[in-house]
Amino acid sequence: MYINFWYPIGLSKEIGSEKPFRTTVLGLRFVAFRDDEGKAHVLSDTCVHRGGSLGKGWVKDNCVVCPYHGWRYGTDGKVREIPSMPGKRIPGRAKVDSYPVEERYGIVFAFLGDLPEEERPPLYTVEEFGQDGWRASEIVILELDAYFERSIENGLDPSHNEFVHPTQGNPGMEPDYLHKGLGIENDTWGHKFFVQFDEKGTGKTDLAELRSTKSELRAGSGHHGPNILGTWINFSKTNAFHQYFFEAPVDENHTRIFFLNTRNCMLDPSMDQRAYDANIKVANEDMVVLRELNPVRTPENNVKEILTPSDGSVVRYREFLGEWESRGWRIDLKKMRETAGDIAYAIPSPERRKSGNWVLDPVPLMPAEQNAGRMAPQAENREAG
Repeated sequence: MYINFWYPIGLSKEIGSEKPFRTTVLGLRFVAFRDDEGKAHVLSDTCVHRGGSLGKGWVKDNCVVCPYHGWRYGTDGKVREIPSMPGKRIPGRAKVDSYPVEERYGIVFAFLGDLPEEERPPLYTVEEFGQDGWRASEIVILELDAYFERSIENGLDPSHNEFVHPTQGNPGMEPDYLHKGLGIENDTWGHKFFVQFDEKGTGKTDLAELRSTKSELRAGSGHHGPNILGTWINFSKTNAFHQYFFEAPVDENHTRIFFLNTRNCMLDPSMDQRAYDANIKVANEDMVVLRELNPVRTPENNVKEILTPSDGSVVRYREFLGEWESRGWRIDLKKMRETAGDIAYAIPSPERRKSGNWVLDPVPLMPAEQNAGRMAPQAENREAG
């Protein structure tokens, strides 16, 4: 799991100005609430007095109130009032981390890291959202009992469709891609690819009327950062589903996925349920497989798997993870496990670069530049890109 990226915290409709919203991301708890102007804020969930959960308290006067002793935390994470110290100066250490927030697509996102604004990776832009000729579904939350990297890699793996997705017609890649690789396109924060598919199944296929021939299906996938996946399914030259998965790693074994489907066909609202049903069928087919993967988490070194040219996108994703680890952004999960229950951690916020004297310990991180294990694919199977 990695700091310094944007993570979905909750649905916009879940976060209000009266009751705080509590969630877990990257193995740590966070609290979200709105001020009187409706702006969302996300803070670390641990009160620095005696460890109370702010998410179990309430919101009053633009502050989240700890239910244990009534300490009030402002939107910037600084304590505004300590009931047991009336009229006295509030200690400078009385603060928790407050994170940058953006609200898009009906989701509240938080930047969980300490990078200054000019250095942060941007939150992914869904170009189809709100555009004429496209219809966006309501966000669907998928609860997955699997590690988030496994989920992202599943989306970057075009060769599994033929075996996992009968509802899509068991689409198999054209032979050229199996031998020559995927034609990966890189950008600063991720990569993508497109391949041609040929429907292998003989049974009835969901949404079959959207394609004119069995071999017309062209689809691609890509990632932005470690936790955002896009899949672009072009059934024909005029009919497409473009899908986006904003993934929140809850911990090492669970992932909460905020799924957004956009389409330029079946635009009548009466078709929403049919599109939803088709998408959920496919998602469930994937989740059945992902829950049973062994090991649960991605191997530290690619020599622990036998990778093929069709895994080129998975290899490229792991190389990006290695690059972010080399910057010192990867959380040391082993150390977190060893100290669980003894130390209260927080993801460092940008404010920590400006001020010191914090009560909550910053989450332990893997040493920078120690990334060889995540960057070493099997040479004979690696796709250049």
